[in-house]
Amino acid sequence: MIALPPTSWRQGESLLLDQVSFSAAPGRLVAIVGPNGAGKTSLLRALAGLHPGGRPRPAQVAYLPQGAQSAWGLSVRDLAALGRIPHNDRDPEAIAHALDACGITHLCDARIDRLSGGQVRRAMLARAFATRPDIFLLDEPTADLDPAAAHQIMSLLQRTAKSGRCVIVVLHALELATRYADRMVLMQHGRIAADDAPDIVMPFAAAAFGMQLGIDGAPRLLPPR
Repeated sequence: MIALPPTSWRQGESLLLDQVSFSAAPGRLVAIVGPNGAGKTSLLRALAGLHPGGRPRPAQVAYLPQGAQSAWGLSVRDLAALGRIPHNDRDPEAIAHALDACGITHLCDARIDRLSGGQVRRAMLARAFATRPDIFLLDEPTADLDPAAAHQIMSLLQRTAKSGRCVIVVLHALELATRYADRMVLMQHGRIAADDAPDIVMPFAAAAFGMQLGIDGAPRLLPPR
């Protein structure tokens, strides 16, 4: 269980969060959606305890920021091993399982600074999995991934939630949110504008983006079988 009491967060003249309260239970995949600047990342950071007065819990809560990169040319295995820092060990089983879950075991000896953007994103996700946390807070985990890989990662996160973990993701890809999430939270102007099952929240999301909700009949890619 993760919970945020009513919280306001101001940065300079910008109000990032306006009396936002939030909680999520294990066993569910929660997607946070909304326009740019709506407060999605700020909410995720607050849940991670990274707001003023917050208290991070890195052994229990794995936070993956948007666009996470490595400042050093580490191997993929060594990067994943950084996820064990909160536990003060290099548990080889946890690292191997994380690499396998994220589909990058074959890249374990490759240098992170010589990989594609999508491969780096998977390696960063493996670092979070290596922690073996109770709660995953992931900002755009499918960014830079090709369509098939994006579905594979979302399927992995869905299975992870169903195994008893709490998984909260920020997504711009609403088609992934509607397909894989149990719950959708719409952020707008630093507040939660809607919070329910994806099919209930989607009309509000469409309005927030200034778009129409409907079925247009255009061909689209389907998840891998």
